[in-house]
Amino acid sequence: MPVRLSPEETLPILQVKVSDLAPLTLVAGDPARVERIAALLENPRRIGANREYVTYTGTYRGTPVNVCSHGVGSAGAGVAFEELCRAGVTRIVRVGTAGGLQPDVLDGSIVVATGAVRADGLSQRMVPLGFPAVADLDVTVALRAAAAKSGVDVHTGIVLTADNFYPSPVLENDQRMWQTVGVVAVEMEVATLLTVAAINGVQAGAVVAIDGNPLANEDESMAEYQPFRDVVDTAVNAAILAGLEALIS
Repeated sequence: MPVRLSPEETLPILQVKVSDLAPLTLVAGDPARVERIAALLENPRRIGANREYVTYTGTYRGTPVNVCSHGVGSAGAGVAFEELCRAGVTRIVRVGTAGGLQPDVLDGSIVVATGAVRADGLSQRMVPLGFPAVADLDVTVALRAAAAKSGVDVHTGIVLTADNFYPSPVLENDQRMWQTVGVVAVEMEVATLLTVAAINGVQAGAVVAIDGNPLANEDESMAEYQPFRDVVDTAVNAAILAGLEALIS
């Protein structure tokens, strides 16, 4: 059975008091991005900071919400997701960045994830590989509707969640295989979120901004990867707003 903590307890890694958390949480890998999102809230208040995990609470258009960073990769992110679930949150939406895999999923577009390939390490330690990592339907529909109003190119589909950011110089890169079967983007945490949320009976979804496409750019080594560009920043803004709107829908 899922673990639930009492309101007076403090989450041991996030270092957040359970009673300080609202039921709705937006998560992002980068603590700096959490600060950026918190600036969009009414009456934002930092309620926790430990390691890579920074947590704010506030309201968005009058609805209480949290924003929490989870770092890079499945293992550390899974700690944040599990503790949020143990605190009793009911909906988690991830906002992040990803690399495009399809030829038309290019820098500056955003992807709403319908599910994820579980190539992460953590979810395989939690449930058998036959268990699908599927986004909540209501969250996905809300993300798609909000993203459609953003003015940027929007794609919907399955993402690949992998534990390696840079490709191995030894083992073969499998991204072209996943491209062949229609996977739209690659990132590092969505499958973990969807699996942890499903186990805990929590709604979850994800929207990611595309900051490169190693296959379309013929840069599979990622030697020319540079995410800090205006076109990417515009897409990140669109993803953040879509995430907030879907969170409170």
